[in-house]
Amino acid sequence: MDKKIREPIQARSIDKKNKIIETAYDVFSKVGYYNANTAEIAKKAGVSTGIVYGYFKDKRDILSYVIDIYINKVASPCMDYVTKLKTPVDLKKAISELLDLITKTHKQNANLHNILHSLTASDKDIHKKFISLEDHITLSLADTLKNLGLNIPNTHEKVHIAMNLMQSFSHEFVYDRHEYIDYEQMRTVTIQMIYDLFN
Repeated sequence: MDKKIREPIQARSIDKKNKIIETAYDVFSKVGYYNANTAEIAKKAGVSTGIVYGYFKDKRDILSYVIDIYINKVASPCMDYVTKLKTPVDLKKAISELLDLITKTHKQNANLHNILHSLTASDKDIHKKFISLEDHITLSLADTLKNLGLNIPNTHEKVHIAMNLMQSFSHEFVYDRHEYIDYEQMRTVTIQMIYDLFN
């Protein structure tokens, strides 16, 4: 029989649940998902393991909340930037600023990013969440470009390619750091490639 999970109603209980999630975010970032355990999360959150299991089925259940926070931290600044674009759009400037913003959010969440992406190969629910995020970003950006009066053929395809180029640069810049690459030049090339794609 499945145990009953409480959904907190009172402010104090909601704060406790959120504290557990925030603590798990930090613990997963530092030691990884598989090396973390609920007892450690409970101790660092200042609650008993019983309270953790009152709000969550298991560590995997906590992870699902952590992913939502991670996605919000990574996607929200970029989406906020895009929604504030006004006509006439300086496309090259917008691409440059968006690339820098994506790189910055990757840098701020570097440890957890690697951990979560490594889980996508073995966890279909995590994979689905990242695919859903890609869909949301692609469709939102395509709609934004249309609303700004930029009639670009094959918008969805070009936006998706552009996002992959930005992600690729960010991953390279934040995680890989090959000695033979001039990252300022790579940034310039990436911006030009995306600009040419939309022109």
